[in-house]
Amino acid sequence: MADQQLNPDPSLSAIVLAAGKGTRMKSDLPKVCHEVGGRPMVCAVVDACLEAGCSRVVAVVGYKQELVRDALRGFGDTVEFVEQTEQLGTGHAVVCARPAYEQAIASEGQDDAFVLAGDGPLIRPATLRTLIDRHRAAGAAAALATSVIDDPTGYGRIVRDAGGMFQRIVEQKNATADQLSINEVNPSYYCFGVAKLFNALERVERNELTGEYYITDVPQLLLEAGETVEVIDAVPPEDILSINTLEHLAEVDAIYRGRLAGSSAESTSGKEG
Repeated sequence: MADQQLNPDPSLSAIVLAAGKGTRMKSDLPKVCHEVGGRPMVCAVVDACLEAGCSRVVAVVGYKQELVRDALRGFGDTVEFVEQTEQLGTGHAVVCARPAYEQAIASEGQDDAFVLAGDGPLIRPATLRTLIDRHRAAGAAAALATSVIDDPTGYGRIVRDAGGMFQRIVEQKNATADQLSINEVNPSYYCFGVAKLFNALERVERNELTGEYYITDVPQLLLEAGETVEVIDAVPPEDILSINTLEHLAEVDAIYRGRLAGSSAESTSGKEG
């Protein structure tokens, strides 16, 4: 486990989505429990949240949740759990975390929360810090960190207007031919003001094609309500490699282990110097 930040921010937390099965992994193991760097991949996501300053992490669990809970046991009380009993999309998953935030919602205070996927172990604490810093500096209701990649297949596209201002996120299955040609994608790195997040989720409608509720609808709803939504191209393409097969898992594992080795070498060099 990476070192946790010594001075966590009591007004900053993270909601980590970890309820899915991962049907293409050819395994009954929950997707987030497959190992990267010798540990369940979800651990790397929690590490990044804590190093970025989160005081707590709320993990949304579902499929074989006892295995996910066990994988995160080493974080102690820093990680809380809420259950998603039905797989009704990312928006529904975040709604399931609402009981952990009732006090912050009622007070309409300044609490902020990252919303992140539990199957993205290449996430960097520095990227999260960039995201929260921009979010707070702009007084935004939401901030998104995007990535520009050569092959955007499978990702939600970032739609901007003629002036380059963010308009909305469009999932691939809902995108037009023109939107499919967009190379700026949504790697699911979000930061929201807590009260505004859960208020907006009440207005998210079920997608006609999939029957699911998408967290990706929230930024557009916030914009339409006159709120500020910040969007920054801050995620290196390597960091958003999808893990949908065992081959992908091996590729991400190699990158992650390479980073660990590099970090260890830098630490040793620093001590020697």
